[in-house]
Amino acid sequence: MSTAVCLFWTAVLSFMPISELRGAIPFAVANGIPWYWAFPFTVLCNILVAPVCWIFLATVHKLLYGTEPEKGITWYKNVFDRFIERARKKLSAGFEKWGWLGIAVFVGIPLPLTGAWTGTLGAWVLGVSRRRTILAVILGVIVSGTIVSAVVILGIEGFNIFVNKKWR
Repeated sequence: MSTAVCLFWTAVLSFMPISELRGAIPFAVANGIPWYWAFPFTVLCNILVAPVCWIFLATVHKLLYGTEPEKGITWYKNVFDRFIERARKKLSAGFEKWGWLGIAVFVGIPLPLTGAWTGTLGAWVLGVSRRRTILAVILGVIVSGTIVSAVVILGIEGFNIFVNKKWR
């Protein structure tokens, strides 16, 4: 695979909700991109999720909810209002305690369903400002990228201990 194609798929993986950095960094390293290039490239691509997701949520929500009381889709308004009310009740105590740093920690844990997409959605639901959301996501993505890069590097070095050099 050429470097350009590898970088394209790495960018796609880092932007996808499920894989994000957990899939992009190992993919890049496995395809010959050094970790010290893969880390900043995937982190920058994943940071772009926050503004894109924020714009998408704000735009689609305004279209479906409507700006005037008589406009918008009724069933969407009902479902959205119930969903937001339940989510805010569940998350407000934790958010009041940790603030936007809680979002950064949530994004920084490289597990499935924790990442820039979910963190941005959660911040949007809680009514966190766009600026704080993007700062929290940037911080969380850097932490997550650091953790994933460390695991990839240590995994490769750990594997090399057990493989005879003649076999490579």
